Amino acid sequence: MAGLTLPANFASFVARQREQADKLRAQHGIEAQSWYSIRNAADPDEAELMLYDEIGGWFGSTADEFIADLRDVTSPNLRVRVNSPGGSVFEGIAIANALRSHPANVTVQVDGIAASIASVIAMAGNRIEMSPNTMLMIHDASGLCMGNAADMAEMQELLDLISDNIADAYSSRAGGTREEWRERMRAETWYLPEDAVRAGLADEATQAPKAGTPAAEPEEEDEPQPEMRKVFDLTAYGYTGPQQQTAGLTEDIRSLVGEEVAAQLRAAAGELGPVDEEPETPAVPEAAPATEPAGPPAEPGPAGDEWAAAVARLIQPQPDPWATAVARFTYSTSAASSATEAA
Repeated sequence: MAGLTLPANFASFVARQREQADKLRAQHGIEAQSWYSIRNAADPDEAELMLYDEIGGWFGSTADEFIADLRDVTSPNLRVRVNSPGGSVFEGIAIANALRSHPANVTVQVDGIAASIASVIAMAGNRIEMSPNTMLMIHDASGLCMGNAADMAEMQELLDLISDNIADAYSSRAGGTREEWRERMRAETWYLPEDAVRAGLADEATQAPKAGTPAAEPEEEDEPQPEMRKVFDLTAYGYTGPQQQTAGLTEDIRSLVGEEVAAQLRAAAGELGPVDEEPETPAVPEAAPATEPAGPPAEPGPAGDEWAAAVARLIQPQPDPWATAVARFTYSTSAASSATEAA
């Protein structure tokens, strides 16, 4: 319903309504329920006003209280969130005019329903947004009357006048004539968000993001990324390339065993003498050639010298396999080869 209207003595009637409402609240211990709230939004430059109940009414606040609180809003932007079935026509008209005269930039956001006089309040915004699945409804004014036929006729005339006034609010916002909007109001027309935008009663039908919508993938970089095999620098691990692998390994062995142990290994390897590439098997003296020597045979030495030579051959220490293996790491191949040739 657009609201309760009477043909005469309306001001005194409203005063009596408020007085009776105060008595009823006191009798039942009911506090006055505010049908709106004003609070600061997350944005410091925007205040937020909630219209989430009937406009006016027996147990609600009135337009003068609303306007008094609206004066405290100093933010440059004001968002009015509406979810109301309507209510008192004249209370709603006062609220709409208060929003129009406020210096803030007013955005009306329909959160549920903006019906009847609540839709007229929505027309006061600089911008009107319809949230998903919301509705806006317009219809002719209605009211109650008690009296004779003359009173009824006067009531009909007043209701038509109020309806024409409301139609002008829609016409000023969306265009069209008063009569065109009266036809839609007589039919009690309901608008979905897209319908309200097409009719000119809203500026935008907003779309809520779907739950679980994946985030946008990052944009590809223009510069090509290096190959993975080129990313790692193995020199940090002592690797200097295949040509110097032996030297790098030698440095790693010294760092592991320590300088003192490395010196002992060098001394032991020096006593054994240089080794060839394959020192695992000791060298065996080659047998004398079957042919006779070109020169005359050597005169045999003293018997004691032959015995000493045989004993010396038997007590000659053999290379230690472990020392030989270590010597391969503590001497470079080129040094070992040179020592062998010199020997």
